Amino acid sequence: MKYCTLSAEDAVARIKSGDRVFLHTAAATPQRLIEAMVQRSAELKNVEIVSLHTEGDAVYTRPEYHSSFRLNALFVGKNVRQSVQQGYGDAIPVFLSDIPSLFQNHILPLDVALVHVSPPDRHGYCSLGVSVDVTLAAVHSAKLVIAQVNPNMPRTHGEGLLHTSKIHAMIDVSDAIIETPRHVLSDIEIRIGNHIASIVENGATLQLGIGAIPDATLAALSGHKDLGIHSEMFSDGVIDLVEKGVINGRKKRSHKEIIVASFIIGTRKLYDFVDDNPLVAMLPSDYVNDTREIRRNPHVTAINSALEIDMTGQVCADSIGQKYYSGVGGQMDFIRGAALSKGGKPIIALPSTTAKGVSRIVPQLKPGAGVVTTRAHVQYVVTEFGIVNLHGKNLRQRAEALASIAHPDFREDISRQAHELYGSYGKRYM
Repeated sequence: MKYCTLSAEDAVARIKSGDRVFLHTAAATPQRLIEAMVQRSAELKNVEIVSLHTEGDAVYTRPEYHSSFRLNALFVGKNVRQSVQQGYGDAIPVFLSDIPSLFQNHILPLDVALVHVSPPDRHGYCSLGVSVDVTLAAVHSAKLVIAQVNPNMPRTHGEGLLHTSKIHAMIDVSDAIIETPRHVLSDIEIRIGNHIASIVENGATLQLGIGAIPDATLAALSGHKDLGIHSEMFSDGVIDLVEKGVINGRKKRSHKEIIVASFIIGTRKLYDFVDDNPLVAMLPSDYVNDTREIRRNPHVTAINSALEIDMTGQVCADSIGQKYYSGVGGQMDFIRGAALSKGGKPIIALPSTTAKGVSRIVPQLKPGAGVVTTRAHVQYVVTEFGIVNLHGKNLRQRAEALASIAHPDFREDISRQAHELYGSYGKRYM
């Protein structure tokens, strides 16, 4: 289908001072449109940028543009972290499943959505490609939709279609989709992945986050059978298990034999895999992360990470003390959804120490740390030293269990401090 395009400069000319502008997510970050918008910084003031995780250089957060643009982040990635921590940007704690309603219910009404799409088909429909997530709600809520149209954007199945009649301005680009290389796994990550794989049951439905530990887990699952995927995202490691027949979705009850996700990020091999592939359904976050949908599948095994966890099981995953580091994301959506699934296993997995050798298992969270997953929701915790299940355990039992999978250098000190903090409580009630 033929369609009319503008220059990037003309396309963003309708953005006004004071507008709230949404940016497409992750590998779909619309860099050409962002660059053109930032070039107008001299004439734009107080433009609010709303986004989840984005890839590439977030030029709008640079000091010279502070009077023109201010970030209001729904998730804080590496490229915007310094801006938020220094107070030049803001962060919104929110469940990923709730974000679409912020746009739809005009809690965060959007003036503009900048998106990255495939060329339209013969019926005039473009695809949101590798990122449907909260972007679908954004494009249907924004007053103005501006798209960069790219033949390298995969055309994905699911609900990520956008008709050209809903797009107010388009530009042509032919850029490579941003890639994230596969992780080179460390010994610690491999050990954690092996531990997790040991409690994944045949026929389980997996949720996988971003990072090395999910990749290490996938690498350890080649001997399993009939696994399924219902996850907010996935990356290249899934392809290997699909090709081996390990991931086939036969035991799923919702979207049987279909891989469900809301966004993907990986290499070109992954993008080629999802292109026009009916095996993969890209669906919005308020559906994928809805606990009612998650729990429909049997043996949901949700694998999520943490920055630190205290001896009662409180999980901090979004901040280092008062410094906002990432976001709430979908952790609680899937931890609770897995717990409600028949035979489900909600898992928090983390190395026992930081890169600087500081224990991640602590008597108390750092002052100001956010609790993303409460101690009442936490069940399985995995480090390179083993697995514990905190479900049904009292405070003293939790402390003893978590100390057993802490780094050996810290176990005695953690146990001593935990006894001082929780020992008297445990003695009264045990």
